[in-house]
Amino acid sequence: DALCTEGSRWSLAQAIEAKDSYTHGHVDRGRQYSVKLARAMGLPIEFVQDVRTAAILHDVGKISTPDRVLLKPGPLNDEEFEIMKDHTIKGAATLEAALREYPAAHYLRMARDIAASHHEWYDGTGYPAGLSGEDIPLCGRIVALADVYDALTSRRIYKDAYSHEKAK
Repeated sequence: DALCTEGSRWSLAQAIEAKDSYTHGHVDRGRQYSVKLARAMGLPIEFVQDVRTAAILHDVGKISTPDRVLLKPGPLNDEEFEIMKDHTIKGAATLEAALREYPAAHYLRMARDIAASHHEWYDGTGYPAGLSGEDIPLCGRIVALADVYDALTSRRIYKDAYSHEKAK
């Protein structure tokens, strides 16, 4: 199936980044960091391979985020932040639809879980569901760390990049 190919996943990831060229490379760096974390945790190779395949789709919901919010060159106001938070729900819904079409593509289950949970926080203050602790899927916890690390160590229009030491 076309959706199951590496090229299709990569193309979808590139479509995500095409909306916001300022974050170019974010989805691939996030995937690489996620794989490194999963390996360092000693997780089974099958899990690591699924993270490698699925993590690149963590921001797929941003395709539906309005440019006025996604590309805003400064802090989001409360309304804009609520709109931005929807990318987790919309991404999970997109990947759930793909999973229904391609149920044999088991990585899509992990991709859906990552999209839905990569902004949840261990203390329960994240979004969209306010999950906490081990209620957050492990794959989502891993990608959350990778996502934040990349955001901190990358220059943005509104901030300079942190050093590795400061980001740690």
